[in-house]
Amino acid sequence: MSVNTYLTSLASSLVLSEAEKTGIATSIATLSGRLNNYFEDSVTVHFMFGSYPRVTILPRNADVKSDVDYMVVFNTANEAQKKPQTYLDRLKRFAETKYSTSEIHQSSPTIVLSLNHIMFELVPAIYDNGFHIPSPLSSWSEWIHTKPADANKLLKEKNVASGYQIKPLVRLAKYWNAKNGYPFTSFSIEQYIANKCFYSCTALKDYFYEFWSDFECPYSSPQNTKDKVSRAKKYASNAKDYDALGYTATAEDEIKKIVPTL
Repeated sequence: MSVNTYLTSLASSLVLSEAEKTGIATSIATLSGRLNNYFEDSVTVHFMFGSYPRVTILPRNADVKSDVDYMVVFNTANEAQKKPQTYLDRLKRFAETKYSTSEIHQSSPTIVLSLNHIMFELVPAIYDNGFHIPSPLSSWSEWIHTKPADANKLLKEKNVASGYQIKPLVRLAKYWNAKNGYPFTSFSIEQYIANKCFYSCTALKDYFYEFWSDFECPYSSPQNTKDKVSRAKKYASNAKDYDALGYTATAEDEIKKIVPTL
């Protein structure tokens, strides 16, 4: 098997199955109805955002923390704007009322609702000349502006321009991240790839090699994170060299040290 065939096959296995998508769709329909019933006019709109609509979410067998981000926009027309924690508390009470047998907890600026087949991260938001969500930089005590549609549009355009190689690359990079204890946020990996220029790349393996060639940790990263990235970069460089020499089996072995068979 060639390196490109291996990476392409692995990236395909990192897509949600039809059964998983059906289960999530059912859960989303139920969640939507319960939000409408519970909050009535207190919520103006709610919708999915993040990796699920971008089709870069990983299945649970590849990423145990895989979740669906769901934004709940509160109506502030009839009340003074409040701090994010007020709305987080409201979402937590909703989840505890409507999902009394499920695991529920607050994780940073979200309420995590764990169902049997998927986790939802309920994100409170307000609308004021754009969507605002709790800022992780201020310990989620303040609001920050966000444009979820822009992130979707950027990744979609980059994926089309690459001949549909970018989303598979994102899934492979996120799989490595999950296998290595989540040293980076999934969103930061997606943003890095969406904003990176890839030169002279055609096949998925070219994008994979170039990603690891250029990827660097922030200076402030813990040493164990730097070590994990350094190892992956070394294996990718070795694989590229072996691949160029025609040692395809050896090259594939090096690739599997980065992203093992699922």
